[in-house]
Amino acid sequence: MLNYLIRRLAIGALTLLLITFVIYGLIRKMPGTPLTVDMAEMDPSKQISPERAKQLAAIYGLDKPWPQAYLHWIGNVARGDLGRSYSRKQPVLKIISERIGPTLLLSIPSLMISYLLSIPLGLYCSARDGKSDERVISTILYMLYSFPAFVAALFLQLLFAVHLRWLPLFGMMSDHYETLGTWGKTCDIFWHALLPVTVFTYGGLAYDARFIRANMQEVLRQDYIRTARAKGLGPVGVIWKHAFRNTLIPLVTLIGLTLPGLLSGSVIVEQIFTWPGMGRQFFESITERDYPTVMGLTLMFSVLTLAAQLLADMLYAVVDPRIRLED
Repeated sequence: MLNYLIRRLAIGALTLLLITFVIYGLIRKMPGTPLTVDMAEMDPSKQISPERAKQLAAIYGLDKPWPQAYLHWIGNVARGDLGRSYSRKQPVLKIISERIGPTLLLSIPSLMISYLLSIPLGLYCSARDGKSDERVISTILYMLYSFPAFVAALFLQLLFAVHLRWLPLFGMMSDHYETLGTWGKTCDIFWHALLPVTVFTYGGLAYDARFIRANMQEVLRQDYIRTARAKGLGPVGVIWKHAFRNTLIPLVTLIGLTLPGLLSGSVIVEQIFTWPGMGRQFFESITERDYPTVMGLTLMFSVLTLAAQLLADMLYAVVDPRIRLED
């Protein structure tokens, strides 16, 4: 077990180095730099002299070849320093810490609602396979899964914010937020988060329910399921005690792959709702050519993805004792 963990951690470290190396090279090859991106707006007041541009490039390390700059960046990361944002003049760690909270306000409720609803829906559709109600539910889930998130976001904004005026159009809090009490502030954030959480949830809910149903259908065709039914075990016992337990491994894999989304957020959804989360920060950092912030976020997302995959592998042995994590 220990050797397995050491080997997986070593592979993860090499994978992390490769990911960050490629991403760093790609962003350095993008047109424009942090010094010239504002000049693209053709505002003469923002243009700087070539001499000043060289000075700033030396200060920010932009005068070095990108492989050399990457080695300098990875050395700072090894010391726990993710650098300072070019555009916001703040440590990257501080920026990330400020954006984690808003993203978690959307992703945690979304993930909880998705699994609390998708598991019963998937099991119900498996038990009612071929029936009219199952076909209706499956059709609705398929339609939700096929509906783009950005279209749903705009549609919900038009319906509930523009026409009905029931919910806020965008943002995380109202202009008078500071004048509210504790309960008022909680309700204000709740109403602002309702539409983004809905957009975050419906796609995952539809996919997870269909995923569970598909795996259940495969398990229900096995011989031991027919044997359990022949012995007189009821539908609930067959599905819950026998079939569902044998679909936990692919479900654990799915959960492990979705865990990084807890912090990564959604670039499109957060941008549409002007939600100050990690996804919107990532988009803004790319447009501003803010290399340290982009790399800090990329590093965090990559670490979360690799850690979630390792956690899923570890949970395999929990849900199925026949699995042993060996060399």
